[in-house]
Amino acid sequence: MFVTIKNETSMKKIILMAALACSISGFAQVRMPAPSPLQKLTQEFGLGSIEVTYSRPVLKGRSLFKDNSDLAPLGKLWRTGANAATRISFTDRVMMGGKLLDTGAYVLYTIPGKEYWEIIINKGLKNSGTDGYKESEDVNRFKVKAEKNGTSVETFTIQFDNILPESCDLVIMWGTTLVKVPMSVNVKDRIRAQVEKALSAETPNAGAYQAAANFYFEWDKDLSKALVNATKATQANPKAFWLFLLQARIEQGLGDKTAAKTSAEKCIALATEAKNDDYVRMATDLIKKL
Repeated sequence: MFVTIKNETSMKKIILMAALACSISGFAQVRMPAPSPLQKLTQEFGLGSIEVTYSRPVLKGRSLFKDNSDLAPLGKLWRTGANAATRISFTDRVMMGGKLLDTGAYVLYTIPGKEYWEIIINKGLKNSGTDGYKESEDVNRFKVKAEKNGTSVETFTIQFDNILPESCDLVIMWGTTLVKVPMSVNVKDRIRAQVEKALSAETPNAGAYQAAANFYFEWDKDLSKALVNATKATQANPKAFWLFLLQARIEQGLGDKTAAKTSAEKCIALATEAKNDDYVRMATDLIKKL
């Protein structure tokens, strides 16, 4: 069945509506880059990991960190990024601002200041930006110093720096402002407990003795205990050239150059037989430094 449209005005309206519908449909299929792209940042730390999820706004000539500035004005609660509030999650307990935080996810709010920033760890995971924020949901609130960055950072950036076995900094940068949020964990006592448990087995293997030697050498700085366990490790696995290098390093630390040289030479002989040039080189370098 065909319908004849006699009214020219009606025909024009139909054509215009059809064109508009096509335009809207076509626009809906066009993907554009996000103005503030999302980033997920994961850092292994201690015996766990930290993940930060945030959106990265760009300055584009706008004012920042000033009274009534276009972006993140001083003294005002900030989502620490754009779009949704920044999230930070821990798979292990972490110390921040003098308080031990449990594992899990939190919101990272901040209040920028001229000299100091307030760092707020909050439980409001369902909040949209700062909307819905409740101070009663704060898990911790503390201040850190605001520093001047040597160069201006155009895109808002969060990263990890100064990463050590038991401490690191969460660094917030934008414009010429830089803020470091120190974090720490206590893993030494937990490693000690693992080592002692491994050594308490009925028949500890070479791996247990090696772990103990490494712990007492690198972490506990008890070189006498380290040497006892390194010696037991080489006795349990006399072909393990890497264990003889560990023993040589411990003996070097104890000031026993003769023993260190003997262990290093044993490492060289075994590593040469195993065709491991790296350990031959490391043991040779150790002997040169005695």
